[in-house]
Amino acid sequence: MKVAVVGATGLVGTVMLKVLEERNFPLTELIPVASEKSVGKEITFKGKKFPIVSMDTAISMKPDIALFSAGGNTSLEHAPRFKEAGTTVIDNSSAWRMDPAIKLIVPEVNAHELSIDNKIIANPNCSTIQMVVVLKPLHDKYKIKRVIVSTYQSVTGTGVKAVDQLMNERKGIDGPKAYPYEIDLNVLPHIDVFTDNGYTKEEMKMVKETNKIMSDNNIKVTATTVRIPVMGGHSESVNIEFENDFDLAEVRSILEKAPGVIVVDDVANLKYPMPKDAHEKDEVFVGRIRRDESAPKALNLWIVADNLRKGAATNAVQIAEYLVQKELV
Repeated sequence: MKVAVVGATGLVGTVMLKVLEERNFPLTELIPVASEKSVGKEITFKGKKFPIVSMDTAISMKPDIALFSAGGNTSLEHAPRFKEAGTTVIDNSSAWRMDPAIKLIVPEVNAHELSIDNKIIANPNCSTIQMVVVLKPLHDKYKIKRVIVSTYQSVTGTGVKAVDQLMNERKGIDGPKAYPYEIDLNVLPHIDVFTDNGYTKEEMKMVKETNKIMSDNNIKVTATTVRIPVMGGHSESVNIEFENDFDLAEVRSILEKAPGVIVVDDVANLKYPMPKDAHEKDEVFVGRIRRDESAPKALNLWIVADNLRKGAATNAVQIAEYLVQKELV
């Protein structure tokens, strides 16, 4: 089992390597890929040194699986080349997500859609992933009509430059900026670029990707995505309106049994999910579970997950694990 990690030196790529190692993914050969300036350098995996190779070299080595986290343009250019070499590509960029011919996969929700013919598979947006893991078991039981979500997203979702900006601002250092404004002691209701309808691309990703992953265009979604000066994970305030009424105790029971979900909901003892507790965890945490008293058949939730792990690297590795388990590569 040869596995290439494209973008191996980036923020998500390094976490992919860490997750592969932690989960003891059954690879026999690792092929780290990065930009030309990194070729020849080495990364360490399971105590061994592996040289970083170029894209062309990696394709010539014909890996079974390629985990991509190197940006949309790189994916559009090179994922088809890996596919032609017989490699199954799991891509973390937005390049392929809304292509009707490409599967958009969260394993706990729709891995069953995958077949041996799916040679390019899209990994969804981080904020969408953690939300649909919680929505799916509730949709199966009560049928969701509408979702209103506001996100509180970590600077790690933007990348190293954003992390550096936050840390520099805390130290009073003037450095490169990832954002148009200060992020320390501030929040920015602006993730990705604004579109003609007044929403950002991040907000519209949550709308469109939720419908595609859940295979239900009747679910109405509206989103406001916000960048906040934290590390460790993304948080979401989610309001769900169902077609059918629900019992709150049953909702908790469903979520406690849901794959990949951990319920942290004990307000009497001030227990609820926080980014610092989700940091470096693979699960999605949910709490503040309560009925919306302003609307019938509506529920409020608070959802938190590590955006670099379940929101990116772990979800991609879980897709790879499913492919191996079902012998689809």
